[in-house]
Formats: sequence, structure tokens, C-alpha cells
Amino acid sequence: MYIIGIGGGTGSGKTTVANRIFELLGQENCAILPMDNYYRDMSHLPMEERKKQNYDHPNMIEHELLEKHLKKLLAGETVKVPTYSFSTYTREKETTTLTPKHFLIVEGIFALYYDGLLKLYDLAIYVDAEDDIRFIRRLKRDIEERGRNVESVIEQYLSTVKPMHDAYVEPTKKNADIIIPKGGFNEKAIQVVVRYMMEKMKKSP
Repeated sequence: MYIIGIGGGTGSGKTTVANRIFELLGQENCAILPMDNYYRDMSHLPMEERKKQNYDHPNMIEHELLEKHLKKLLAGETVKVPTYSFSTYTREKETTTLTPKHFLIVEGIFALYYDGLLKLYDLAIYVDAEDDIRFIRRLKRDIEERGRNVESVIEQYLSTVKPMHDAYVEPTKKNADIIIPKGGFNEKAIQVVVRYMMEKMKKSP
């Protein structure tokens, strides 16, 4: 199994790139594992305290569990992927079963941050996009998918998202094997990645 790590700022187009690679490699060969599923459960805190947590800090991801799951998949084992609710900041009871495929895409803002995960990747990709474009995409997503309002999204972006991006996400660009500019709409770069991975699959025993 080959693992592709896709990192980059919020709203950069990581999911678009991951989905396009998945589409080109084919669902029989590839699976996507969103890092968002591994946010730490905040059910032990009152709701008002949950809202105050800094979810844009790398400590909020249970990367130890993700690393454990990746090692199991590499060993040919099936794993139970957690499901996370961004409206309640908790893990739900339901899990998703993930079986090993030829390719696995790990996608998230901190995908290229943790040393333990970087050692497991066969290819590390950073998806880049301009700050204003990323903010607009995040604003749209949080309102439509996570039940937020405009004021709360703006306040969070200015107080935590942008500072955390500058401190922890942007520096992970140096860990990338490939940097894809123009967000998720750089078809030429995506085609290069897919050709590279297909060549690796052809050479595998």
C-alpha cells in the first residue's frame, strides 16, 4: 500500500485535489482518509467550553491514533475510522470501516506536520492557494456545512485560524515532495501525481 499525504491551509483545495486523485486512480485502487475524523473528542467539556477550544492547533488532532491506524492498514489489517461532529465537537458512536487499498490518501491541514506520519508517506503534497481565496471557501463551508454564522467564522479566522496557519501549517510546505499551486484546479499537477503513483503500482510485486 502506498500512502499519499495532502496538506495545506484551510480552504486551499486539499479535498478537491484528494477527490480528483481518487477519481483518477479509481475506487477499487484508492481510498481517502480525512484527518478531520481524528479531532479529539470534547464531550468531557460543557458546550461553552468546547466552543472556546483552539481547533486550529495541531494538538487537537489525535495523530497518535491516526498513525496507529495507518500502520495497521500497511500490515493488511482493517481499521475503524472515527466520525467527528463539528456541531457538537464530539466523536459520534458510528465508525467507518476502512480496508487496505493500493493507495491511501491522508488529507488535512496538518497532514504534513507530524513526524510519525511523514515517515509513513510515499508522497507528500502541499496544496497552496491565496489567503483571501482560502478565507472565502472556509466562510462558505462553515456556514453551509457546520451551522456557523458569518460573525463567528470571521472572529475565529482572525483570532485562531490565520495565526495557527502562519505558525503551524504554512511551515509544513518544506516537508512536501510536491507543491500544487492554484488550489484544487491545477489539473496538470494532479495528472503528474497520478502518473507517478500508477508507475509505482505497476512496479509493485
